[in-house]
Amino acid sequence: MAESQSSGHESLRSVLEEEKREFAPPASKRSRLAIAVRALRHRNFQLFFAGQLISLIGTWMQTVAQSWLVYRMTNSAFLLGAVGFASQIPVFIMAPVGGIVADRNNRQRVVIATQTASMILAAILAALTLSGRVQVWQIMVLAAGLGVVNAFDIPARQAFLIDMVGREDLMNAIALNSSMFNGARIIGPAIAGILVASIGEGWCFFANAVSYIAVIAGLLLMRITHAAKLATKGSPLENVVEGFAFARNTGPIRVILLLLGLVSFVGMPYAVLMPVFADQILHGGARGLGILMGATGVGALLGAASLAARVGVKGLGKLIAICAGGFGISLILFSFSRIFWLSTLLLLPVGFFMMVQMASSNTLIQSMVPDRLRGRILAVYSMMFMGMAPFGALSAGAVAHHLGAPWTVALGGFACTAGAILFGTHLPSIRREARELVLAQGMTAGTPAQGATGDGLS
Repeated sequence: MAESQSSGHESLRSVLEEEKREFAPPASKRSRLAIAVRALRHRNFQLFFAGQLISLIGTWMQTVAQSWLVYRMTNSAFLLGAVGFASQIPVFIMAPVGGIVADRNNRQRVVIATQTASMILAAILAALTLSGRVQVWQIMVLAAGLGVVNAFDIPARQAFLIDMVGREDLMNAIALNSSMFNGARIIGPAIAGILVASIGEGWCFFANAVSYIAVIAGLLLMRITHAAKLATKGSPLENVVEGFAFARNTGPIRVILLLLGLVSFVGMPYAVLMPVFADQILHGGARGLGILMGATGVGALLGAASLAARVGVKGLGKLIAICAGGFGISLILFSFSRIFWLSTLLLLPVGFFMMVQMASSNTLIQSMVPDRLRGRILAVYSMMFMGMAPFGALSAGAVAHHLGAPWTVALGGFACTAGAILFGTHLPSIRREARELVLAQGMTAGTPAQGATGDGLS
């Protein structure tokens, strides 16, 4: 009887084990998912991620609504470029000061201050628009004010990532941060397109102001226990000079920043001209603008998600070159399309290549820079990424006024492709220095067995 019961128990256990193996996901899939979201194991990053996702949806709503409002009021591609210039030129001018602030002060407090300031500016724009008193010059002034805030916010927020997750999960945090940014980029424009077409731009600005409450609350709930070492020596001016000297004299960082600046100057202005494509060329109106911007966001989200699954920095240099070239080619193809659904599809690779290049550049730069210089080098990164864009937006608006938006975007695509080829030819000459920098910072984010070590450029 006992043998019979024992045999029955063994059979039952076998059946249960078989069912468990049948219905449980493969271990490799579980491990890949765990790797892709590993930065979310940190409570501080969980709070940051949730709050930023809500806030960024509002930010993208405001971006799309503001572009449409300016275009509706002026019907001018040049003024679209002018507003873009006003919103981003402060980043180019003020980012070095923002980098010093990020390197010498508590980054959590800096980000709380910048997010609060952004909320106030959004509320003012909402009040002016909903009251029917808004004018283009007011939009420009508020856009410039937000640019000043971003000059302090971007270096501090990017440098703050290492305080939240530590060195080992920094690459994943950057990728997840990019995923969050582009998830919002999908949702925000879609909502904005509906709201603008139905109840007007002002409510998009109001929603953005309210959305900042989530990120500020998350920042206040954080408890940072392992803050990175801050710079304490030298005057602010000496700190600025030190940061620029490091960026100029460090070959791998210099060429990455130069390519980033080129792409931002000649390629990124396509977004400023998107209302022209949506209305005059593709005849989609405000809803069409939301769809086009959302398509770019879908592609960018896919790109960021592909980076989140990576371990280590090996091969990122080649990836940057490939994606800069892919971005340029995609822009050229988009510029020649006159069919709405085809243009929407072509914006998927535009977003994908753009995001992979930007996030890979950020990751590779952060893997090579010492903690005490992190805020200042990220300030230079901000100058190249966002600071060059206003010059591009202004020049693109002027060129589009004479040649039209399609040819302006096509020329930018050709320049991006040429820059990618030139960058690729320089990779072999800077590989050794890149490897030494990565190893010095201990940022390989993996073991040799995982193939995670490397110079990032090979």
